[in-house]
Amino acid sequence: MSKLIFNRRRFLGTAAMTGAALASPAYLRRAHAQGGEVNIWTYNDFVPEAFKKQFEAETGIKVNVRLVDDQGKQFNLLAAEQPNPSVDIMTVAGHRFLQFIESDLLAPMDTDRLSNWDKINPTFSESDWSTINGNKWGVPILSGMEVLSYNTDLVTAEEAQTWDTLFSEKYKGQTAYIIQDMLSIVMLMKGYDGNFIEYADDHEKAAEIMAEIQQFMIEKKPLVRKYYDSGAEIQQMFVNQDIALGHSWNGPAAALINDGFPLAMSIPQEGSYGFVYTLNVANNAPNADNAYTFLDAMLSSPEIGAAMTKASGFISTYKDSAQYLTDLEKKSTSFPEEQLANLQFFRAEQNELKYGLMDPAVEAIKAA
Repeated sequence: MSKLIFNRRRFLGTAAMTGAALASPAYLRRAHAQGGEVNIWTYNDFVPEAFKKQFEAETGIKVNVRLVDDQGKQFNLLAAEQPNPSVDIMTVAGHRFLQFIESDLLAPMDTDRLSNWDKINPTFSESDWSTINGNKWGVPILSGMEVLSYNTDLVTAEEAQTWDTLFSEKYKGQTAYIIQDMLSIVMLMKGYDGNFIEYADDHEKAAEIMAEIQQFMIEKKPLVRKYYDSGAEIQQMFVNQDIALGHSWNGPAAALINDGFPLAMSIPQEGSYGFVYTLNVANNAPNADNAYTFLDAMLSSPEIGAAMTKASGFISTYKDSAQYLTDLEKKSTSFPEEQLANLQFFRAEQNELKYGLMDPAVEAIKAA
């Protein structure tokens, strides 16, 4: 245990050192003495600390970061603050765009104000999901996916090829997952569309399917050790050996792998979902100019993208960022082609239907 903690500290220190000269001084000095502040709601490790310090030193803009761990909570907080939000930039997953946009919580992204927009891989910057009503709504920074993470000392690679292992009696009391995310995955396991696109014109069928999935999850409840909320939670459970396997995002799992913990990930044969994290400007942002200065600075170098990958474990959207990763870091952010073929991206078209059914199901499963 002590060796792992020591390595964890060494890993974090290495990531910070890697970021010591992340931003482009020439770029930032053009904004020197701009002053003021920028308020950001984001996940842990999404704003590299070394970059933050350099940005503050060279622009005079104070960066206030408030950590979030749930898209729903962030939506509710932002909605409660409108029309005068306290935040300028927030992290929204691409498949949740519509919910924020339809509630007038986000401002369309003015890419003309981002001279470094072309530093993003066009697979992400020019994708269909990022353009709604003719506008772009966020700066793609990291890509991730839902995976089956497992302790390689306890679980075999063969067992990890199916989600069924997560619900097996063999690992009773040794598993963990996020309920809402698992609802979509269990739908895939049972041959249903977890994006609900197929049920756009048949809400009754969608409700029947969700009732079936809800009942399955309730029946399997005695097998799970914990329903968790954040990446840090599942990391700690693996480190403490409270669990042998669990559903997770690839980012937190990759961070443990890079630290030398005996962990591996798979995209099981039944399939899974991918997602993209973006940085978005709030509608009526109090410091919009500073927000754009910050976003453009973040895009200024592939090293910054690599630093975010090192810290978060998610895959950078920046061009050429992989050249700043070690072989182990590259390995922890890649998957075999046959597994990638099992992956599809979350989509937002039927989010109202989807979350209208899922949110009550989550509460029912917790209460059962």
